[in-house]
Amino acid sequence: MSNDDLPETFHVSTDEQLRAVSNLTRHRIMAVLRAEPATITQIAERVGLAKGSSSYHVRLLERAGLVQVVRTRKVRGVTERYYAMAARQIVLPDPVPGQPDVLMRHAVADLEAAPADGERHVRMAHLRLTDERFAELGARLDALADEYQALSPPALPEASLAFALFRPAARKQGGKESS
Repeated sequence: MSNDDLPETFHVSTDEQLRAVSNLTRHRIMAVLRAEPATITQIAERVGLAKGSSSYHVRLLERAGLVQVVRTRKVRGVTERYYAMAARQIVLPDPVPGQPDVLMRHAVADLEAAPADGERHVRMAHLRLTDERFAELGARLDALADEYQALSPPALPEASLAFALFRPAARKQGGKESS
């Protein structure tokens, strides 16, 4: 099965699926499998895990329906399984109020683990926007991400893009909310 045969999206909807994607190690395994199918040994090498740990995490992802076996082959009497993502894109539900945003936590962890001397562009800007401008900016950011994702052949070096456009919680000053 090639990436062309994969469904476009997989919507995470169960607690088991959410627990599976909430783990940083499993997030990194899925990043490996987004590029191409891989065996447990290949995954372990690319993520820096022991084979047993890699196998455990892949089994949890498979049980949750997020990855699947796409081909097998016999090597010296042992069946080698190649795993791939179950869909091109995994869509998480919006975080419940008071719960962490899994995507942003993983993005920050990946940023912190990236080489300090590597090329990166990190910026935070505080804006004041009408509801209309807020929606417009969100749509433009989504379109830009989609455009560059479509221009991303697998042979090129990987780059990650994470953005969050949100209205922060009102800050309290001296016991009163500020606006």
